[in-house]
Amino acid sequence: MTNFIFLWKPIVEISILWFIFYHVMLFFEGTPAAQVLRGIGLLLISFFLFQKLGLEKLGLDVLDWLLTELLGISVITILIIFHPEIRQGLARIGRKRIFLTTLKEEEIDSILKEIGRAIENLSKRKIGALIAVEKNESLRTYIERGALIDACISSDLIETIFTPNNPLHDGGLIIQNGRLTAAGCLFPLTQNQHLSRMFGTRHRAALGLSEETDAIIIVVSEERQDISLVYQGKLNKDLSREDLFFKIKDILKTG
Repeated sequence: MTNFIFLWKPIVEISILWFIFYHVMLFFEGTPAAQVLRGIGLLLISFFLFQKLGLEKLGLDVLDWLLTELLGISVITILIIFHPEIRQGLARIGRKRIFLTTLKEEEIDSILKEIGRAIENLSKRKIGALIAVEKNESLRTYIERGALIDACISSDLIETIFTPNNPLHDGGLIIQNGRLTAAGCLFPLTQNQHLSRMFGTRHRAALGLSEETDAIIIVVSEERQDISLVYQGKLNKDLSREDLFFKIKDILKTG
């Protein structure tokens, strides 16, 4: 019995540590902190193994002290350097919602067709647009920064909102629970320094919002007339109306 406990104890400990580390990695997924966390993960594994070996018993006091200090410094470094990413991750907690759960598939298809028609027409007319579709995480914070609409989704209304000289055309349009909820909304700009200069404020705002929420964001470039889809920090550009429809459907299927 004693041998059985001795055998399973480290397995249980490793499993718990791996579970915690895995969810921490998911928490920071898509942020610069994720790369650093991988390094700290290796340090943790090394520290755990060395503790099991008993460095003090082997007379390796300096190495034991060094690993212990490095572990503590690493945690403090993460908190200081990556506090924006930590804030973004914490902001996601408690904002879970269920996207379009009350709508049937044919209703979702109808909504996407209206959006696609509007996007295609805006692109042809060289009119920029920025549309965010709420998924699981609430966009209420951004809705409060814009003008409330609460209207049925129609291509005509979407095109009207983004028509130049309209007071709301420069901001983002938010779709929530199958309705046009708010327009003229301000989204956070991405801090990604590697983004090409060919992308303007709309694309940067789309990426910024996708880094903080799981919203599905559609962008129309008025200069290049191309259509882009942004989701979870990834930008898919030069999409056709049909491509846009199927990509959004695929995202919704994944939950």
